[in-house]
Amino acid sequence: MAIITLTSDWGLKDYYAGVVKGAILKKLPGVQIVDISHQVPVFDLNQAAFIVRNSYRVFPAGTVHIIAINSEAAIETPHTLVSHHGHYFIGADNGIFSLLFDEKPEQIIELDVIQDSDYFTFPARDVFVKVACHIAEGKPLSELGHPKDNVLQKMAFQPVIQEGLIKGKVIYVDNYENVYVNITESLFISATTGRKFAITFRSPSYRITEISKSYKDVHQGEMLALLSASGYLEIAIREGKASSLLGLKMDQLVIVELL
Repeated sequence: MAIITLTSDWGLKDYYAGVVKGAILKKLPGVQIVDISHQVPVFDLNQAAFIVRNSYRVFPAGTVHIIAINSEAAIETPHTLVSHHGHYFIGADNGIFSLLFDEKPEQIIELDVIQDSDYFTFPARDVFVKVACHIAEGKPLSELGHPKDNVLQKMAFQPVIQEGLIKGKVIYVDNYENVYVNITESLFISATTGRKFAITFRSPSYRITEISKSYKDVHQGEMLALLSASGYLEIAIREGKASSLLGLKMDQLVIVELL
């Protein structure tokens, strides 16, 4: 059975998600629709990319992912289909695809699809649904548009490595207010193997000197650091709200001192 996922900044108050699902089911009854998230902060490509890149790999190959973030088309941000790692991604080429992958996507198609209405403010319903159903039905991708050489590049902030330091920043805060830092597990391990370290932020009193395997490795209310399933360094408080209690907001500096 074909699977189509939805990721957007529509929120849950309005009808947008329901309308897109209805349009999909009208074209392709019986298709499986999965909501990844509709609570991406408005127009926030970085957080949208974090959510999608941490979820798409668990879906079966052939899954189609609609990404409806700042998705109106323009000359510089055309509607685009990307095929990569056996999955299909539909959205505006506004930088989201460069944030999703660490390498150039395997196939890029600039869409040339006649939309289903005369309105240009709801491309997820009027364009992306047609494209997603076309793919889900196994029709040729070549019918959807023409190849592109590359996607628009939007560079995510990278950690800074200095003598005895790794400087990172907060890139995501989840619903539990666990905080994710743009220091990858591989970078952290390579830098700290055989060395003591201290993870610091905001003030010297906030200092973590070991990596936990589980939230329950510390007492309730204590802060901890983990190498999370997302592949990034995570800072949390057991059964507490790390972002609020520690003052760790988006883009906040986090430092790993190598001792």
